[in-house]
Amino acid sequence: MITPYLATIESELQNRLSYKYLWFRKQNDVWDSYSNFIYTTVQWKDLIPKISESITEFKIDKNEFFYYAINRWYNYWSSLAIELIFTDLDGVIPAKNKKNRLVDFSIFGENFDHKTSVFPKGFKKSLVYAQKNPKELIFWLYNNQSQQQRKHLENRMFIIVHANDGEHWKLKAQISWLKDVISAYVATFDDSKLFRLQLQPYKITKAGLIWAVK
Repeated sequence: MITPYLATIESELQNRLSYKYLWFRKQNDVWDSYSNFIYTTVQWKDLIPKISESITEFKIDKNEFFYYAINRWYNYWSSLAIELIFTDLDGVIPAKNKKNRLVDFSIFGENFDHKTSVFPKGFKKSLVYAQKNPKELIFWLYNNQSQQQRKHLENRMFIIVHANDGEHWKLKAQISWLKDVISAYVATFDDSKLFRLQLQPYKITKAGLIWAVK
């Protein structure tokens, strides 16, 4: 049972919500290396001293690095919780190779990486428009993805969070609610619901889109 683990992650993520969601710089390999302790630190109370240690060791801006680290931590543990939700469902098999960045799991035999994203401001169109034209949004997401390690054009399952109050990012901490949303999608999964995109020569990419709107 993954429920207790998900409950722990959800509880810890709440600690991030009292701070604004700010990025003072784009993600980069150097600052990622300074903050890689996020992968082994689930509890907020353990995170803060590790941030302080890196600030001292690498002589970097305190405010900038604090937000950089807590943002990476928040996004990583939310993403891990979502991956656990998927792989606990019937018909979903976790990737055998955990180091394969292109595959997190398979759904009824189809491989996917998963990506949870807030509804992007850069799309410059409304939620209603995106819901009526989902393939256009998916093209946009592939073409405007981060240039860091997770960039690729392979099959992907997108979870798009959108809050009516505009605080989309906070929905990533609502793990129990996201579990219900994802479970409903997988329960009615059908290959015909996937979007087919010609992103690479001689190859079709399949993408799924789960709306998490509240």
